[in-house]
Amino acid sequence: MSSELIINYRPYETRVAFLENGTLVEFHVERGAQGAGLLGNIYRGRIIRVLPGMQAAFVDLGLEKAAFLYVDDVYGQSGHFEKRLGRANDEVEDEETREQDQESDAPGPPRPVPVESGSGEEPSPPIETLLAEGQDVLVQISKEPIGQKGARVTTHISLPSRRLVLMPTMTHLGVSRRIEDEDERRRLKEILENLGHSHGFIARTASEGATGFELQAEAKFLVQLWQKIQDDSDRLSAPARVHQELDATLKAVRDNFTENIDRLVIDHQGQFESIKNFLERFSPELADHLELYAGTEPVFHATGVETELGRALSKKVWLKSGGYVVIESTEALTVVDVNTGRYVGHHNLEETILKTNLEAVKEIAYQLRLRNIGGLIVIDFIDMEREANRERVSQALKESLRRDKGKTKVLPMSELGLIEMTRKRTKENIDRYLREPCFYCQGQGFLLSRTSVCHEAFLDLELRASEHPGAELKLSVHPQIRDLILDEGRTALEDLEKRLGRNIIIKADDSLHLEEHVVETAPGGLKP
Repeated sequence: MSSELIINYRPYETRVAFLENGTLVEFHVERGAQGAGLLGNIYRGRIIRVLPGMQAAFVDLGLEKAAFLYVDDVYGQSGHFEKRLGRANDEVEDEETREQDQESDAPGPPRPVPVESGSGEEPSPPIETLLAEGQDVLVQISKEPIGQKGARVTTHISLPSRRLVLMPTMTHLGVSRRIEDEDERRRLKEILENLGHSHGFIARTASEGATGFELQAEAKFLVQLWQKIQDDSDRLSAPARVHQELDATLKAVRDNFTENIDRLVIDHQGQFESIKNFLERFSPELADHLELYAGTEPVFHATGVETELGRALSKKVWLKSGGYVVIESTEALTVVDVNTGRYVGHHNLEETILKTNLEAVKEIAYQLRLRNIGGLIVIDFIDMEREANRERVSQALKESLRRDKGKTKVLPMSELGLIEMTRKRTKENIDRYLREPCFYCQGQGFLLSRTSVCHEAFLDLELRASEHPGAELKLSVHPQIRDLILDEGRTALEDLEKRLGRNIIIKADDSLHLEEHVVETAPGGLKP
């Protein structure tokens, strides 16, 4: 299977596309001066409010909204947290570590106060015993602001490089679960044990096949980076950013550009040189796979990415058989509805439904990954009578989600054909990032029918007529509403004038919302 990374860079926007066999499967975009994003940034924050009832705290990072810090993201040093790491056995990109800074008598702003530690399986102590308003804490953003919610932060700092993740105050050593070869896992674990550092490390997927010298060099780089972060934190006053994660371009190279990627295409000379320098330092064997796009047609158009993005913004996605899925997102959850559409099958109804559901499974897994949909997801498959078929669809969904780097949990299908699942959410999905709510319907997706608007206007005219006896009435509406009143609503208008005994002037105003109307009064409205 061929894989490509396509990067479209402009000073105001960076777009990254990951293609498998020519099909877009992941898309990321970062924009403007703040285009480097927030996920992974480290801040010296200040506690502005402790919430004992929620066992959480608000942290001022100097951003538009205060960040949210849960007690579980504060508590746990070596013993407690390392047991969590050992049990998790997850892909290292999702691991979190905690900060174990020590107070200093050196002059300058106070260092973040260390957090109490626990042991074994003890529950987290109350957050009010760990944090206090006005206290400085060193935190890392683990989830970017989504919708009206501020960022989520953690004191479990982790610093990733290409092949390793440093956990500054842990001693835990681990290997990514995506490396399945047991001999390779043992080899990497032995290298980690001989690094000579007291910190914790995890070998990422890209470390597979790396030499001890390469891992030693990256470990040294990360330890030096951590020391710099501590030094910078000492001299800064909260709230302040202490460490900026890599921009979208280099982050894509670090996290995705491996030997399994056939080529990386970038359409900007400066960024090409930046990536080239990065690869020469960390992965010189991949330099030959880097290409500078020199075509005149925009790179996303030339590679078909722009066309695929259109599907990612459509509410209805058609299946090859003629069925379709509808994807609707709310603040709380995303609902996916499967329909047979134009597909009528060849033999019997159960077979038709099963085939549509199985085809929908692959498209749903693809769309979740492409759109970066996270949180609670409910999938309404077409009802199937046979339990064996329901189980077959459930297993097919789990299998299709295996290629997704986002953590997922899928519950069994109910008798009604519903599957509940979750997918780890760290960023806004691309639909919400690329679009904004309709200024007409305010995101509801519906408008009052034009007939309803006419009837509301007529009711308002009656009300104003009762308040201003004998006055002339003037109704201003959107041009489409005026045309409807003077055409299909002519009889109703004449009946209203007859009952009120006065003239009504209808005026078109294209500055009005389709649902809006304005009633004005003036003397001399009685009919002769």
